[in-house]
Amino acid sequence: MAWLCGGKSNSELISNMAKSSILKSDRVAKGMTAVDRANFVLDKAEAYEDSPQSIGYGATISAPHMHAYACEHLLPYMHPGAKVLDVGSGSGYLTAVLHHLVQSEDKANPGKVVGIEHVSELTEWSIQNLKRDGLGNALESKEIEMITGDGRQGYAAGGPYNAIHVGAAAPTIPEALIEQLASPGRMFIPVGTYEQKIIHVDKDENGRITQQDIMFVRYVPLTDRDKQV
Repeated sequence: MAWLCGGKSNSELISNMAKSSILKSDRVAKGMTAVDRANFVLDKAEAYEDSPQSIGYGATISAPHMHAYACEHLLPYMHPGAKVLDVGSGSGYLTAVLHHLVQSEDKANPGKVVGIEHVSELTEWSIQNLKRDGLGNALESKEIEMITGDGRQGYAAGGPYNAIHVGAAAPTIPEALIEQLASPGRMFIPVGTYEQKIIHVDKDENGRITQQDIMFVRYVPLTDRDKQV
């Protein structure tokens, strides 16, 4: 069902995901509606297909239904004013959606999303994409911050994070990312090599860590820049 959710427009894509019960919450639907996927892909003609697309440098933008699943699973931890880390931020698409989910009118606690990507060219492209999608002010205010770095090490300076999304598969769960989770907090991460699955890593109010297997998936690997082709 997930792969049949594509549409001819952003609104049709999101409507089809809602009809298929992939999108369950109005908040996530509204957040995804606010971001035009065409601003974050190379092939504009296929922007609203429910499939992953290459964005160069051995990286991809995930299929829209996987971004929807990620947002739904992280939503309980993404209240207005929350801090979120997007590892392997690529074109910046999901970073933009996450921003809309956590932005707040409270100027003292406006919400923040950090996107970290180890390909500097993609970081620069993502910034341009975000500006094209109307988020220049969020970049200027640092409500969105795009960083070039090793996502496996996270970005401790911006944490702790209420939610962490990882957009590439790690052989094991990076300890640095667990450390940077807030209490409470949740990480959504694909783990494995030949066989991969999404795992929830939850940290409760007392810092206790639990893990839950969610679904089998296929992601590009979370790896070094020089090993990415």
